[in-house]
Amino acid sequence: MKQVFSPSNLPFVKMHGLGNDFVIFDSRGMDARVTPALAKAVGDRNRGVGFDQLAEIRDGDDTDITLDFWNNDGSRAGACGNATRCVAWLMMTESGADSVSIRTERGILSAVRTGDEISVNMGHPQRDWAEVPLSHAVDTDHLPLAGAPVAVGMGNPHAVFFVDDIANVDVAARGASVEHDPLFPERTNVEFAQVRSRDEIRMRVWERGAGITLACGSGACATVVAAAQRGLTDRCVRMEVDGGWMTLDWRDDGVWMTGPVQLVFKGEFDATFLERL
Repeated sequence: MKQVFSPSNLPFVKMHGLGNDFVIFDSRGMDARVTPALAKAVGDRNRGVGFDQLAEIRDGDDTDITLDFWNNDGSRAGACGNATRCVAWLMMTESGADSVSIRTERGILSAVRTGDEISVNMGHPQRDWAEVPLSHAVDTDHLPLAGAPVAVGMGNPHAVFFVDDIANVDVAARGASVEHDPLFPERTNVEFAQVRSRDEIRMRVWERGAGITLACGSGACATVVAAAQRGLTDRCVRMEVDGGWMTLDWRDDGVWMTGPVQLVFKGEFDATFLERL
């Protein structure tokens, strides 16, 4: 029998991967508990806890666990690479295993421990306009927008711009504008990338429903795919984001991302906070 959720028993974990921060709920053995109102309230950095994304762990049928993702504006996020790596670390720490299988809207993802870091296979990129998705058929390698970004789907949509000097990009203004462009029926994440060499990229990101974040796992995957498609880099690169460094490797079985994770603290929500939702 599933456990009954009451407003007084909602523990959580706060983690981050390269500064990309998350609140994690463990709802195994009970019904899903996150609602848009709860996600928005918890995501408020002044009145809640604050996060870039929220991850809810649920029971897995054909996998170890299932993961659902939410943005801090209360909307759903189809994929979140760094949150997946954080939850994978939690599950491997709990079980003592060095791998875990995770079902998300993206499909079944595999995560493994790599020394002190966690790697996850984020799956094959979606390159067809309808899969990204876009509102109509266009060349996904050169979108009809100023700057001709590359469109890549990684379980969520991305528009990757290549720039000469990332320091001169107004990420907030351009990101917000592109996120809501009619070309993207589900809005989009927006990446700005400066290629430093065949195996190194500097990237900054505007996430749909979250704004500027210090890192974005699915965005990093989309960026290495876009760079390789354009012939600007090899398929394995080191990437510097605002929160640090990660490694991306576009292999035959999908795009693998590797980086550190950090447990920050554990807590429990006060009943009066939850009753006001």
